[in-house]
Amino acid sequence: MMSKSGVMQMGIGVSKEKSCVREHISPFTKKRIFIFDVPGLLLRMRPFPLLLIAALISFLPVSARAQQDSHGHGNHHMHHSSPTPAVPSNQNVHAAHQHDIGPAGETYDLRFIDAMVQHHKGALLMSEFVFDIGSPGVGAFGKEIWNVQSQEIKAMGQWRKAWYPEAPIYPIAYLPGGDPNSMSGLTRMSSEQIAAMQMLNSTPSKKTRVNWFLENMLYHHGAALVMAHDALKKSTNPTIIRLSRNIIFSQRLEMLRIRQMLRFNGLDKPAYYQYDPLFSI
Repeated sequence: MMSKSGVMQMGIGVSKEKSCVREHISPFTKKRIFIFDVPGLLLRMRPFPLLLIAALISFLPVSARAQQDSHGHGNHHMHHSSPTPAVPSNQNVHAAHQHDIGPAGETYDLRFIDAMVQHHKGALLMSEFVFDIGSPGVGAFGKEIWNVQSQEIKAMGQWRKAWYPEAPIYPIAYLPGGDPNSMSGLTRMSSEQIAAMQMLNSTPSKKTRVNWFLENMLYHHGAALVMAHDALKKSTNPTIIRLSRNIIFSQRLEMLRIRQMLRFNGLDKPAYYQYDPLFSI
């Protein structure tokens, strides 16, 4: 059986160096990527312009990035001038309920992996609707998301096999009232639960697919932040904690990028900002 640290190195690529950007060849895709190392956090990136890498190294506070995100849009969103609310919106609470993984316990990491894999699969399906689309940047962005999340799905599958060889091959979920420390406290994930995790509630037309993808991916990323914060509270596994931190950091950057794309298309809704309280780690 491979150790958790060994599997982590295969799946994500752990580095003991601190605060540096280094080039790496992905063991899964054989493509060149960059790894941005910060103590307690790992971020994988496809090749980005050097200016963006420099911006990441500067590691601006979340509040500063939020101000940059709303810069140049007048008073359209006055709520950005006030402190970020500490209490999530009703939609955020609803997302937390839909993506509830259950209490902490010996099987928590297994439940988290199965839930996050299904969630990632939803992102893959959404992204495929905009592959090679003509809208500037959207098709390439969809492929970036697809490539990164498919790699994470493969890594999580490796961890699952190494850590829980006795687990059934189908995805599982917490059985309400069950023992969170025992396999007997788990049940097969229902089709409704899988659908809730994937969040693919509709399909777009050719005319609507760009904004459909951007809006749905924004909310999809927000739900991933909910799950990642849950793992930070309940998991004691360094690999799951590192993955959760990576999800929060990388997907909040992508959410800022999505909001910029939506504004370019003339869309800027208050609902786009409901997950901002979850940007902090």
